[in-house]
Amino acid sequence: MTSIRTAALPFLLLLALLAGRAEAADYYVDITNDTGYTVMFVYVSPADAQSWEEDVLGADILPHGEGRRVWLRNYNSPIFDIRLVDEDGDTYTFWDVDVSRRDLVVTLDDID
Repeated sequence: MTSIRTAALPFLLLLALLAGRAEAADYYVDITNDTGYTVMFVYVSPADAQSWEEDVLGADILPHGEGRRVWLRNYNSPIFDIRLVDEDGDTYTFWDVDVSRRDLVVTLDDID
């Protein structure tokens, strides 16, 4: 009986470790620029992050009237903070956005 318990212990420990981890998933958010200005930068970070991640536009821009789908791959939660910066340096920040339920249409009303 003791040998069965001893043999099962590593398996049970592995199950406990796997059960405690959240499974990573891919998400996306559609962002439409309705500000009247060109958006130069879009930063998207997990809501629990302490700083902004890299600009998801890279060398691209987001002109007024256009939209962009931003893919967010391999995250444990669909809750993100999103910041856009326009050509004048104005920012538009959205906190705790559940991208599994909401897309963004950014207007001048959203300016920080």
